[in-house]
Amino acid sequence: MMLRRGFILFLPRLVGLLVVACCSMSIVYMLACTPKGDNQQLALPRVHSPTVKDGYEAILEEREEQHRNYIVSLKKQIAQLKAELQGRTEQLKNMQNQYPDPLDIQLDHSTPEKAQANLLAFLRSQVDKAEVHSGVKLSTEYAAVPFESFTLQKVYQLETGLTRHPEEKPVRKDKRDELIEVIELAVGSLNKPDGVSKAKPRVYTASDFVEGIYRTEKNKGTLYELTFKGDAKHQFKKIVLFRPFGPVMKVKNENVNMADTLINVIVPLAKRASKFRQFMQNFREMGIQHDGRIHLTVVYFGTEQMNEVKSILENTSKSANFKNFTFIQLNEEFSRGKGLDVGARFWKGNNVVLFFCDVDIYFTAEFLNSCRLNTQPGKKVFYPVLFSQYNPSIIYGHHDSIPSLEQQLIIKKETGFWRDFGFGMTCQYRSDFINIGGFDLDIKGWGGEDVHLYRKYLHSNLMVIRTPVRGLFHLWHEKQCLDELTPEQYKMCMQSKAMNEASHGQLGMLVFKQEIETHLHRQKLSSKKT
Repeated sequence: MMLRRGFILFLPRLVGLLVVACCSMSIVYMLACTPKGDNQQLALPRVHSPTVKDGYEAILEEREEQHRNYIVSLKKQIAQLKAELQGRTEQLKNMQNQYPDPLDIQLDHSTPEKAQANLLAFLRSQVDKAEVHSGVKLSTEYAAVPFESFTLQKVYQLETGLTRHPEEKPVRKDKRDELIEVIELAVGSLNKPDGVSKAKPRVYTASDFVEGIYRTEKNKGTLYELTFKGDAKHQFKKIVLFRPFGPVMKVKNENVNMADTLINVIVPLAKRASKFRQFMQNFREMGIQHDGRIHLTVVYFGTEQMNEVKSILENTSKSANFKNFTFIQLNEEFSRGKGLDVGARFWKGNNVVLFFCDVDIYFTAEFLNSCRLNTQPGKKVFYPVLFSQYNPSIIYGHHDSIPSLEQQLIIKKETGFWRDFGFGMTCQYRSDFINIGGFDLDIKGWGGEDVHLYRKYLHSNLMVIRTPVRGLFHLWHEKQCLDELTPEQYKMCMQSKAMNEASHGQLGMLVFKQEIETHLHRQKLSSKKT
């Protein structure tokens, strides 16, 4: 009874204590959840709080400040990287100056030692770049540079052209001297003491040379592999030599003004009026209309068809308002050398470029400029290799399918060939022609006079420029080899006639025409049976 009365009296006090505790906890919670000061992290404002806008602005300002600081840091890092890159670039330049690139070597002639060191470095790099120690990957079967083989007596060459033999003695002095030098260097290398063997060394001579091969990579050098007899029957000594090409050096830099350089085209002629009409069409278009710095000299032999030729010349003169021509008539048997010689000596003006031409030649205005650029009085004469046209009737089949002349003048193996055995078309200054002695007038008829003049220039101190040109064509015509020619001239004429007709493949189709037709006929019958 007493306990129940005491508990009832203590209960109101307990409730009061609990109320006080709850109030205290509420106050503590409110203090803990109140937003902190400006120097502390901001809490997200409550949605219904009156400070929502201010809170968001403060957060955005802080984030913006953080991004600005990040950008400033990146800019500092970029500046540091640029400074490091510039420093590395300066170091690389210093290294390049100290060790120049062999591909872009500029020899420093300030001291002989430095120039020699740079040159030796370049030459060694040429050996490393060439296909000497190992092979290189090639794109096609045509990319391989072939070797040519040689012995003490002969050279076996692959690119023979139309007049060179598959095997020939090295008649060119430069080639003969080159191979002799290489063999002598190899013999000297074999006889050089090695400093190891105590036995009496064998003495090698050129007679021990068995064979050699060589090839030239145009921008690197020439590789030679030479084989010599060894000490026993099946033993050999092999020497590999390399002649590196040096760096490209500037020799001359000059302006060339050809505005006033006149060309005198000299054409010897007998009959052939229809060919002359075709020639004058080409002369008018390329010589008069496109070039304009040109003179024509026609040396005519005999009187047959002479009036027709003169009429063609005069009509061209009137229609094109062209007065720069000379017509010379000779009452004698045709001689190409005599006609060219007479035409060259007839000129009475200043020194002029002479272009010795034939009536079956087609030239372009670009060729006339090449004629000027490759001749120089007292220094250079020009012997272009022209492109000779095959028989259009064979190339294009039936007569009705033959295209126009301009469309035929394309440089392809099916349409013609480089006439590397012809020396008749040539450009030189008149002064050089006179000083060399002109043509040999004892040569009559066709052939021989051009080779004789060519040899005169080769034996002189003049530089002979011999190169294929894309703007000079020999038009096909049926060649007549007269009985009056000497045996040597007749042989040359017949060789020229054979080469003019068609390519080997096209002539083969003619030779085996009957077999081809028989095969096609059998194929046709077989297809009908099936």
